[in-house]
Amino acid sequence: MSVSLPPASSQRPSRVRYWMLFLVFVGTVINYVDRANLSVAAPMLKQEFGLGPVELGFIFSAYAWTYVIANIPGGWVIDRFGTRAIYGVAILSWSVLTFMQGFTSRFATLFGMRLGVGVAEAPTFPVNNRVVSIWFAQRERGVATSVYLVGQYIGMAALTPVLFWIAHTWGWREIFYATGLLGIVWAGVWFVGYRDPDKCSWVNAAELEHIRSGGALVEVKSTEPATAQKFPWRKLLALFRNRQIIAICVGKFASLSSLYFFLTWFPTYLITERHMTVLKAGGMTSVPFVAASIGVVCGGLLSDWLLRRGVAVGTARKTPIVTGLLLVPTMSLTVLTDANWLVIAIMSFAFFAQGVASASWSLVADIAPKGMVGITGGAVNFAGNLSGIITPIAIGFIVKATGSFGWALGLISIFAIAGVLCYLLLLGEVKRIELDDDGDDGKESAAVTGKARTA
Repeated sequence: MSVSLPPASSQRPSRVRYWMLFLVFVGTVINYVDRANLSVAAPMLKQEFGLGPVELGFIFSAYAWTYVIANIPGGWVIDRFGTRAIYGVAILSWSVLTFMQGFTSRFATLFGMRLGVGVAEAPTFPVNNRVVSIWFAQRERGVATSVYLVGQYIGMAALTPVLFWIAHTWGWREIFYATGLLGIVWAGVWFVGYRDPDKCSWVNAAELEHIRSGGALVEVKSTEPATAQKFPWRKLLALFRNRQIIAICVGKFASLSSLYFFLTWFPTYLITERHMTVLKAGGMTSVPFVAASIGVVCGGLLSDWLLRRGVAVGTARKTPIVTGLLLVPTMSLTVLTDANWLVIAIMSFAFFAQGVASASWSLVADIAPKGMVGITGGAVNFAGNLSGIITPIAIGFIVKATGSFGWALGLISIFAIAGVLCYLLLLGEVKRIELDDDGDDGKESAAVTGKARTA
């Protein structure tokens, strides 16, 4: 329920938006731990279930099969029915399914559970993007986006050694029990702690004025009852015809390809290719995730700093993304050394670069049509996370055919260069997309009034 508040001029702005950002940050940590816990269990699973590289690639990718399909309707559901309820149910659902993976005894059952986790996790990044869009002014959005994005990495950096220790001490099943219970608890915290700005009794008028005047999309709801609204197929097709969306989708695919390597195959790479023990691999796996966490923050800080310096929004957003993607192919240099410490250093640098490049979510917030923040985020996440299907399976076939990961790292490098070309040659001017009621492109408004220009 909306609340009456004193005039903004007589108040010091509250800081409720940072609490909301903390909630999506922790949700993202749990989300990625539940995606990547399988990679920790994989070396033991492949022995118990008798899996080869191709089968392991398919089980790694199972999550993404349903995740990419559910992203677009997931974003639409958020726009129609609200952030709090949908995300709370999503966290609870994927956490229960994660817990249940500990009881599986067959490949098919585990594959089915991973498909379910993919469906349940689909609203995560559309929710994150929507929360930042409605709670943060544009000049704060790059850093705010980086905060929740860093959850992709910081959770794995902190918890991967713990998960390897759990596996070594008790077994792989306990990995799923522990991570599932963590998410179930957090679902309750989310239900209690999250509100949209127009329904939050903790936010004061000064903070609302601050975020509204800075370009936050505080009012994003349609006046039409949610139950009466149909899925906007025409508008969705128009989004996928828009050059800005196409460029970001391909760029997101390129960036996430390297992320999915680290989330799925990296521990197996260290154990099989680099001959590390389980516990040593657990410690070493966390190092690139720490580097990537730093990269995410650096990318967001650089983007917002450029905006404050008067740089065009397109240049400010694209600079960290392109720079990061250009440096990702350094991972291929690992084929030139047998020194494990140098391999970890190279991989950490490449993953740092991937973190810098992950700032593309701030672009989505800048160009999404009003009232379609969730579905735009879902559309971009759909395209980008196709890499979660293609990359793990392709690596499995490459490893089976060649007996090493060298060509697999080369493939990820090629994807990164393709992403750079899309951001530089296809994206063009960054503007808010406007669609009419029929889903046709209308006039575009500049993402930064009076300042947007061709980058």
